[in-house]
Amino acid sequence: MSVIVTNRRSVGINFSSRGESEVLVWAPHASAAAVVLMDSQEPITLHRESRGYFSCITTKLKPGDRYLIELDQQARLPDPASMFQPEGVFGPSEVFDPNGFNWTDAGWKNLPLQDYIIYELHVGTFSENGTFSGIIDRLPHLKALGITAIELMPVVEFPGSRNWGYDGVLPFATHHAYGGPHALQEMVNRCHENGMAVILDVVYNHMGPEGNNFEKFGPYFTDKYRTPWGKAINFDDAGCDEVRKFFIENALMWMRDFHIDALRLDAVHAIRDFSATHVLQELRILVNRLNEETQRPHYLIAECDLNDPKYLDELSRHGYGMEEQWTDEFHHALRVASGQDPIGYYSDFRQFLYLGKAFSNAYVYDGQYSEHRQKTFGRDVTGFSGEHFIVFSQNHDQVGNTMLGERTSVLVPFEMLKVLAGAVICSPYLPMLFMGEEFGARQPFQYFVSHQGEALIEAVRKGRKDEFAAFFQQQGDVPDPQAVQTFLNCKLPWSSPHDPQQTALLDYYKRLIGARKKSKVLSSCSRESLTVRVYESEKCLVVHRIADSHQAICVFNFSHIVQHLELPEVAQVRCQVNSAAKDWRGPDATEPVYATDFEVAPMRFLLFGTEHV
Repeated sequence: MSVIVTNRRSVGINFSSRGESEVLVWAPHASAAAVVLMDSQEPITLHRESRGYFSCITTKLKPGDRYLIELDQQARLPDPASMFQPEGVFGPSEVFDPNGFNWTDAGWKNLPLQDYIIYELHVGTFSENGTFSGIIDRLPHLKALGITAIELMPVVEFPGSRNWGYDGVLPFATHHAYGGPHALQEMVNRCHENGMAVILDVVYNHMGPEGNNFEKFGPYFTDKYRTPWGKAINFDDAGCDEVRKFFIENALMWMRDFHIDALRLDAVHAIRDFSATHVLQELRILVNRLNEETQRPHYLIAECDLNDPKYLDELSRHGYGMEEQWTDEFHHALRVASGQDPIGYYSDFRQFLYLGKAFSNAYVYDGQYSEHRQKTFGRDVTGFSGEHFIVFSQNHDQVGNTMLGERTSVLVPFEMLKVLAGAVICSPYLPMLFMGEEFGARQPFQYFVSHQGEALIEAVRKGRKDEFAAFFQQQGDVPDPQAVQTFLNCKLPWSSPHDPQQTALLDYYKRLIGARKKSKVLSSCSRESLTVRVYESEKCLVVHRIADSHQAICVFNFSHIVQHLELPEVAQVRCQVNSAAKDWRGPDATEPVYATDFEVAPMRFLLFGTEHV
């Protein structure tokens, strides 16, 4: 039963080509199992198979039927492989046939990695109605901005109606408050019609506590390891074969049945697996097989806190074969360079030269001692081109894990926002924006939940307070994660018009993204033809990039005073972007003239180049 096929889902309830329902439930802790229809209360007996599986083939189940899984004629629980929970994690499952959707994206083949310009969003707070249809309504905005890939924070079923999504407990079920599985398919289809890829954030390192019934079915968790969020998922202990199958089938389902183009795997450093073949390697092998069958590439993106290139290395070199990685250290160096406090783990990035290293090396810590970690940390990533790394000036974690959830727009001056945007979009890496960043949204993005158990609610409240007391040493009230108002405070203000400054910033982002797309130099992800000159005391960078016969020079002044810099000698170069131009409500009325002895104004980003973009 542990053999995985890539062309169809086997776990849960699925439909054969003859229209029969095929039921497969893994419940080695039970001696008997049945499917109970909610309308008739009729039990459909499942037959025991090897390795703790129960199965049957029946004509008594059809899409839309609600049901529970009965174990040992006692407990009645949602199906662990449920695809829809219309009444939430404590309600019955609903039969869903993913093959019932009429896809119109046959011509979509996914984009090359180097063409990804990513926009991370949270479904519940991105639009007024907080649904997948709300995203569809904003696709014209994202297309005009120049976005080529949207990244959804987790959308699986979690307790209640508001949550970041990392407390999901039914990993195959698309959250009911967002519109359910059919609405997700429609959203992906519409994104593809608009030339945008879709990345989905998935969590395979832990599951949330509330509504979690997995241990009643089988050994989904292990006591061998712990994660910061609770018990580790069992990828290498007794019974792990079927757990590995369950989560790999989950990944394949999103790509095959929902046409998701890439998965962002949350905190892979917390996936504990000492098997001969790591579960990520097994996943890579099967995704490769799916790619061959569908003739579409599907990418795997790792969030990893180890600075270890084995996650990116090829399977043939005993790596895990992930295509991309979120690169937090680029963000950390940017944050400190922009004048924000070097506290907590940001204390490792006090030196301005670390921003220069992030531009050229991706990893800042690649084998030297980290004061914050109190150990030597990281490994060199020579040989990996820039499309393997995703960079950003803010994301859901870095905004939401501050005490008040402040966006960068309320932490730094307006002119500095434009410098940060230039650093991300003109880097040799894949740029990612966080929703609302493009117009300088000032709404916070705070941590919010809608749990039902009072003990859990109080534990979450206390955990947030303790975290900020230890990390930021900040005083004051932590926003209540359970309060509805905390969630509502985070919604983007689409219904109100943007002020002139926000409109100017949006136009600036469009210009930068357009320049990246048109420029052979900026769209290249090569790190081989890039040189970085760091002016430590001046807090300035000069990044020189070359592609074919074209050159680009990016000049950054993170300081608050005028600085004199030496620029490389380049013929026929002109200013392509001046962050302080009047077009972007800046103070500069004249176009800067390129010179080797150059004076750069405070908080400025200047893009010079030989191309017409």
